[in-house]
Amino acid sequence: MPLPLSVLDLFPVGHATTPSQAIRDSISLARRIDTLGYRRYWIAEHHNMPNIASAAPEILIGHVASVTKRMRVGSGGIMIPNHSPLRVVEIFRTLEALHPGRIDLGLGRAPGTDQVTAAALRRGGAEVNQDLAELFAFANGTFPVGHPFATIVAQPSDTPLPPIWMLGSTDGGARIAAAQGLPYAFAGHFSMAEAKSAIALYRERFRPSKTLAAPQVMLAVTVICADTDARANELAAPHRVAIARLTRGRPTPFPSIEEALAYRFTPEEQATIDRFSLGSILGTPARVREGLLRLAEETTADELMISTMISPIEERIASYERIASLFDLPTS
Repeated sequence: MPLPLSVLDLFPVGHATTPSQAIRDSISLARRIDTLGYRRYWIAEHHNMPNIASAAPEILIGHVASVTKRMRVGSGGIMIPNHSPLRVVEIFRTLEALHPGRIDLGLGRAPGTDQVTAAALRRGGAEVNQDLAELFAFANGTFPVGHPFATIVAQPSDTPLPPIWMLGSTDGGARIAAAQGLPYAFAGHFSMAEAKSAIALYRERFRPSKTLAAPQVMLAVTVICADTDARANELAAPHRVAIARLTRGRPTPFPSIEEALAYRFTPEEQATIDRFSLGSILGTPARVREGLLRLAEETTADELMISTMISPIEERIASYERIASLFDLPTS
């Protein structure tokens, strides 16, 4: 069996790109991804970040699904602290009704933003595990008799919730996914150091559910595939600078490659970038193929989800095209 590959898109905003253009660029990317054989195209949720334009993934998912035909489209993820559990169930049942069999619901436990913005998004929100329990109860109709929400029916009531994936960057999400019998997606694109232990814990503690008989793991990884190793590292430079500026509390759109290559990191910034970039696979097609296969074997991941944070859309599409050509991905 070929190694299943999917795509995680954060709708990156570059120095010469407006956020609205970044959205249109990522829609173009999604159309191309659909023809290349990738299994899924997931959209991340982030807020108050000038270099990421995917603040409303539920809207973007519906649009991407409407302009593509084959791949699954989902959230990577919907960040539970920012949302009412009932609304999440209603929105994703509606998406499933519109695009049956093509929607995924990835759930994350972090807000995907800073604390002030998180407060503006969901004032007085419940504890995240309570929110998750409430979401599952709305989805499955399992509120106990007498619960004030027991009579609420999330519409459309004749449509099931699409498959739920539990996201995580530590072992916290692994424990929830294992206990609930859910598939597990690990955020190795920024937390690869924790991947092996979290995945091992998930597999060890997994309890089968009505929807999943055996553990299922997807691992996100940062990948840039170019004609040469040097060019791949050049394309990665703006992302590194964006990370450095974010850690200093001064996020900006992705700089140009020229500006990024001239940037000089402080020791603290470099340490952060090294942690963030651990496990990234950058280089020629041969290097990328070898790296992806080795990563899947070492982590026991069943599927890899590729995150390519390049702002120029032509370069981003070209990287995904090169990667697709390395594997026998199904295109129908």
